Amino acid sequence: MTESYVYAAVRTPFGRFSGALAGVRPDDLAALVVNGATAKAPALDPEEIDEVVWGNANGAGEDNRNVGRMAVLLAGLPTSVPATTVNRLCGSSLDAALIASRAIETGDADIVLTGGVESMTRAPWVLPKPERAHPAGDVTAVSTTLGWRLVNARMPKEWTVSLGEANEQLADRFGIPRERQDEFAARSHDLADRAWTDGFYEDLVMPVAVDGEGGALTRDEGIRPGSTPGKLAALKPSFRTHGTITAGNASPLSDGASAVLLGSEAAATRIGTAPLARVAGRGTFALDPQDFGFAPVEAANRALKSAGITWSDVSAVELNEAFAVQSLACVDAWGIDPSIVNAKGGAIALGHPLGASGGRLIGTLAHRLKESGERWGVAAICIGVGQALAVVLENVTGTSR
Repeated sequence: MTESYVYAAVRTPFGRFSGALAGVRPDDLAALVVNGATAKAPALDPEEIDEVVWGNANGAGEDNRNVGRMAVLLAGLPTSVPATTVNRLCGSSLDAALIASRAIETGDADIVLTGGVESMTRAPWVLPKPERAHPAGDVTAVSTTLGWRLVNARMPKEWTVSLGEANEQLADRFGIPRERQDEFAARSHDLADRAWTDGFYEDLVMPVAVDGEGGALTRDEGIRPGSTPGKLAALKPSFRTHGTITAGNASPLSDGASAVLLGSEAAATRIGTAPLARVAGRGTFALDPQDFGFAPVEAANRALKSAGITWSDVSAVELNEAFAVQSLACVDAWGIDPSIVNAKGGAIALGHPLGASGGRLIGTLAHRLKESGERWGVAAICIGVGQALAVVLENVTGTSR
């Protein structure tokens, strides 16, 4: 078997719900980063892309009918480039990259473009189709933006609680108080703002035109410089009257897209650039749906075992911050130094457009390892309905740690 490598990564700035990207279709966002990723491969003939694997969690609106294929067509790639769309909810674009890495390692493909997109703003309301014609009663439009909808009555009630309530249960289970969650959230905003100020994201994020007069979104819209635990403490709980989770210590609804170009070692000449990192290990895990926030613990442990390393070897972690409480629960369970986690900010500040977040994690992790010169990193993400994914990246020019 051959090895698989990350060659390039790019994403849009992540926009707030009903924010600057509200007027941009998700298929157009996807096409933008398809072009952004191929632009980072100076020698690549797009005809040589064996496959496009794209992540998307919704698929109920303008992202319907295989948005990966739509992105290829809208980006102007040759019509001979095939594409598929995968849906593992929040893990969709990380799943896309893992699928690509397996295809490369088994020899089924040599160059694969992956990514994901979500416009939570533009997610439509849907009406269930009536079981008989001309029903006399009212029908209810259901939002497809986030969470359970049109739930099967056979599902146990404890599985279908809201995402927020599920994480309040995690707070109870692990005794994680509101104060720790607010501290974690304030740190996310501070580190994200610092990373942007220091120029870390300049090579990772491409601007998105947002009006007809030359305006563009150039920076993640959800970052709140100057956030402090004291300011966040003033926010009311969102899911329980006396709960711990607020709009300030959970990831916001967001819009955005990301892309990651993967290839074999032999593909370097045709891509025209050296790889950023090697895909060294993968891990998946599932548990009770309401415990989804804790699922990254075992997914990452399995990815480390696959890579043949331990947590003592790891220098950088990118953990998607769906909620501060589940992030803290995972970091506590791993027993790692919290300072290596999300050192460039996390989803609480940057945003969490569901289908795009996995690609963001991989791109950020690869660039963190390149910046530091350190060798091993882990990216992990929790997934609604009780799943998680993780990947280990190796900086091929990195130090022993």
